[in-house]
Amino acid sequence: MSANTLSLIAGTLLSLAFSYIPRLRELFDSLEPTEKRLVMLGLLVVTAGMVQCLACLGWGAEWGLSLTCDQAGLAGLIEQLVIAVIANQSVYAISPRRRAKFSLVGGSDHK
Repeated sequence: MSANTLSLIAGTLLSLAFSYIPRLRELFDSLEPTEKRLVMLGLLVVTAGMVQCLACLGWGAEWGLSLTCDQAGLAGLIEQLVIAVIANQSVYAISPRRRAKFSLVGGSDHK
């Protein structure tokens, strides 16, 4: 699996989790739009950090990751983080939203 593929999968899975897992979706929906973006960015940064740790421990090569534990590896990680953020925000933008439920008791409130 390439680093690009892993970044796309991570960004997509996070977005889908916050769109479809009931309690997670409810918690996420209660946040302001800026807070939502910051939460996603934070989770993607943590995920990228975990991937870098795998590379530094020597396990990244076993999974086909081309990241290394040096300056070039960090630059590659930042590039992959940008790809993950793009995938995350793109999938979130097209995933369905639950409409607000409301009922009109006793008829219409429109005059």
